[in-house]
Amino acid sequence: MTVFTDETRERAREIIARYPADRSRSALLPLLHLVQAEEGYVSPAGVTFCAEVLGLNKAQVGAVATFYTMYKRKPTGDFLVSVCTNTMCNVLGGQEVYDTLSEHLGVGHDETTADGTITLEHAECLAACDYGPVMTVNYDFFDGVDASTAVGVVDELRSGGRPMPTRGARLCTLKEMAVQLAGFADERDGAVADGGPGEPTLRGLRLAQQHGVSVPGFDPNTPIRSKAEADKAAAEAKAKAEAARPAPVEASAAPVKGGDGASAPTGAAGVAETAKPATTTETAKPADASGSTTRDVKAPDDKSPQVRTAETRQPDAGTAVPDAPGTKVPTDRTGTAPEAGDARAAEAAGVAANAPAGDGKPAGDEAGAQERNLTEAKAGTDADGAGPADANETGAQK
Repeated sequence: MTVFTDETRERAREIIARYPADRSRSALLPLLHLVQAEEGYVSPAGVTFCAEVLGLNKAQVGAVATFYTMYKRKPTGDFLVSVCTNTMCNVLGGQEVYDTLSEHLGVGHDETTADGTITLEHAECLAACDYGPVMTVNYDFFDGVDASTAVGVVDELRSGGRPMPTRGARLCTLKEMAVQLAGFADERDGAVADGGPGEPTLRGLRLAQQHGVSVPGFDPNTPIRSKAEADKAAAEAKAKAEAARPAPVEASAAPVKGGDGASAPTGAAGVAETAKPATTTETAKPADASGSTTRDVKAPDDKSPQVRTAETRQPDAGTAVPDAPGTKVPTDRTGTAPEAGDARAAEAAGVAANAPAGDGKPAGDEAGAQERNLTEAKAGTDADGAGPADANETGAQK
């Protein structure tokens, strides 16, 4: 059983101290990288170590260690060579690269060479489709490889060399990489890469600059506002819009002259006609100028994502807006929408008709139904003259 060094234990305490006292379990991921940095893989001793320092059981730690592919469960070579064989890289020759390396090294997927230098694996995607086919060595990229260049890279690694990746810093061993993934700086000379992005990554930007494509009003120097600042700005904008809204026109008691100079009719009808423009003004909303009828909604932070999703998919018939994105007001055969609250009433009726299950029986079971079934079974047995053994045999045949 591995006895971890004092340096590893000190680093483990430093990792755990990064998290709140009641959230120390969040330190499990970097701790697994830490034990992998000492042993080259996550051994049973490493699982036990993580469980002890975090107060977890080994099953909880093992469940996490077996979920993520970056945690190796058996001894791994100094250099993990991963070849992308997913769709894009495969079309460009990724499978040929992997097959050639497998034959050249004499190992298959997740196997290590006899000298313990290289572990080969095929990867489903390395997130570099614009550089395909690609392979990584300890997660540093070698872009646009073919079979011959890939063989050249692994031969140099086996001879003690450190080929320079296409993008990123100079190579390090898997254990050294695990230290970085645990959250500690790499102290090697030249460990920090200073290269920029490759040309395929910048291709979209080049085309945008060439054709003058940009986001309207985008200023890259605009700082990101906090929620409090955003709420304050929204409140100020709303107050400004309210102030700019025209005041409602009140009905005048004086007679209004018609087009021929005669007084307009007085009485209820006359007042109604006079007040009609005021009614139009009073019901106008700022959104009318844009033609949108979507009702105002609260800020997303006021509701949980589950509630917002449910309201979008199944809006209440009394408040849903017919043309709101993602909504559709249900109608009956006559084409009329149900009254507000019908959905809630139907839901309540369904809940009342389906009592929650108890601890001793599944949902929907009733003692009356069980007794009735037993009575019918007994009556059938008595009528046929068959005993319990015969009944069991008949049931088995059925």
